[in-house]
Amino acid sequence: MIITRRAFTTMLSLTGLAAVAGFSPLRFISDAMIPEAMAQAAGDVAKPVSLPDMALGPKDAAVTITEYASMTCPHCAAFNEQVFPKIKSEYIDTGKVRYIFREFPLDIKAAAGSMLSRCIANGDAPKYFAVTDMLFRQQNDWVMKNTTETLTRIGKQAGLTQQQVEACLKDQALLDKIAADQKYASDILKVDSTPTFFINGEKIKGETSFEEFAKKINPLLKS
Repeated sequence: MIITRRAFTTMLSLTGLAAVAGFSPLRFISDAMIPEAMAQAAGDVAKPVSLPDMALGPKDAAVTITEYASMTCPHCAAFNEQVFPKIKSEYIDTGKVRYIFREFPLDIKAAAGSMLSRCIANGDAPKYFAVTDMLFRQQNDWVMKNTTETLTRIGKQAGLTQQQVEACLKDQALLDKIAADQKYASDILKVDSTPTFFINGEKIKGETSFEEFAKKINPLLKS
């Protein structure tokens, strides 16, 4: 597993999440270890492995964008705030693009944030995107300080009880599924940093502007 059971158990110890701030149990992958991938087969990218996809936009859209992101990644948060709303307005809300968000946690706090989003949404994609947006916008609060307190508050604001939040963050089966999907992205799709995007199978690494997305999307809409 990329995310180890022992590390996650430590995170949930009586000392709380803050006690392991900065400690990452993940198997980090350097650029030197993985050759730069060419465009992936659309089928490989489209395949949800363990968890159902959280997606906005019609399933039969001409273009599918798949984002791999970590909830503690500042570049992912900046993209969420500055670029994603434009993509949503221009392409998703107009039915031209299907947008899929997949978890690729770079540390144990990111894994906890992703788990909370999944628990709150309970399969509701728009709700999942709304909670994910909230976590990105409050990233400095729950990542740098008061992690347990802030995640609990967000969970309660979304309708969970204290006990439900705690149960969510102790859900080993959910953690295993996130880890399995991350391993698939790493091994098969060669994702090694966040954010990473696939536009109809073509890989784009790093924070990308709306204009760069438009240059990739518009020709696919015409073809």
